[in-house]
Amino acid sequence: MIGLLQGLGTTFKTMLRRPVTVQYPDEQLPASPRRRGFPRLLGEPEASELRCIGCGICARHCLNQALKVTLKDNPNFAAGKSPKKKIVDKFVIDLGLCSECAVCVEVCNVGGIEMAKEWCPPATSRQSLVKDLAAEAEARGSAGP
Repeated sequence: MIGLLQGLGTTFKTMLRRPVTVQYPDEQLPASPRRRGFPRLLGEPEASELRCIGCGICARHCLNQALKVTLKDNPNFAAGKSPKKKIVDKFVIDLGLCSECAVCVEVCNVGGIEMAKEWCPPATSRQSLVKDLAAEAEARGSAGP
């Protein structure tokens, strides 16, 4: 009988508490300061281009093979505005494969990658998880994080 009353007491306490769930994606909990997030490319403010030199060391060290880097000729090199002969054409990441391990950040020689604290947008398909970070950085202005 005492066990029954204790169980009912626990049930009533739980019923009177506020719910702790949120309606994702409409509401989002704030990210923990210790959360790593997904990789993001950084830019050079004075040159208005990405810090990434396209060496591909991050893609070679990626544990899940989530990164792919392609290069193109730098039009600013011929004009003498940039010391880089090649720049990043595409820096593609598959967020479905990324384990947020930050190995790409650790092995980057030029400090061109950081872990963004934002949450991944909700995926509607597998293809929507494949992002071109170079295009996103240029859309952000590539002049910083």
